[in-house]
Amino acid sequence: MKKLFKLILNTIPRPILIRLSIVARPILAFLLKGSRFTDPIDGKSFRMFLPYGYGTQRNNVLSPSTLSLERHRLLWLYLQNETDFFSAPKKVLHFAPEQEFYKRFKKQSNLEYTTTDLFSPLADVKADICNLPFEDNSYDMILCNHVLEHIPDDTKAMQELYRVLKPGGMGIFQIPQDLSKATTFADDSITDPKERAKIFGQYDHVRVYGRDYFDKLRSIGFKVEEVDYTKTIAPELVEKYCLAKGEIIPVCFK
Repeated sequence: MKKLFKLILNTIPRPILIRLSIVARPILAFLLKGSRFTDPIDGKSFRMFLPYGYGTQRNNVLSPSTLSLERHRLLWLYLQNETDFFSAPKKVLHFAPEQEFYKRFKKQSNLEYTTTDLFSPLADVKADICNLPFEDNSYDMILCNHVLEHIPDDTKAMQELYRVLKPGGMGIFQIPQDLSKATTFADDSITDPKERAKIFGQYDHVRVYGRDYFDKLRSIGFKVEEVDYTKTIAPELVEKYCLAKGEIIPVCFK
């Protein structure tokens, strides 16, 4: 029965799986309850996480309770253990707010929390990241994760992020990144959605970032720390939290 359940999950297309997960979250959490894996965002444990991926699916990636992925759980742990995000007063700007964070951050009394995006229904302010309606030096922290790979003019977007961040402020700008590549790859001549998904990871991504991503942020003016946070976490916890070993968190300062 367990093998059949896993086989079914692995054959469900990604968009449908996400929709089903949102609707059936309490049922899935109950069926998968166990002790092998734990979601650090809500502390709940399961015998397996759900598969997830565009094209080739990865096993034990999507949390049945919060619907978090590896990058979300890694960011949560970093914010919780290495910053004062959950305690100090902060003015925060969050681009394309993730479901697993949105309600939790909204409830934090220490945060003046604003969400923004061009299309997301969770956005307080509908805005183009390349032309933001915010004043210079406005925010103590900016979260902009898995957004820049969708933006044709990422240089302009980075300049806007720098402009609205306060001096001394922190930004975390996670992206899907191929650390085996020295340079970022983009090719606008590839227009077929299936081919783009194969090459760029998703049909709506416009580039594959390489290791030069960090230097591009530095060229905008940011001081960038390339944080491999999984190195500071015990190996057994990397496995228990279903993290992507070696994923780099780009922590940027102005």
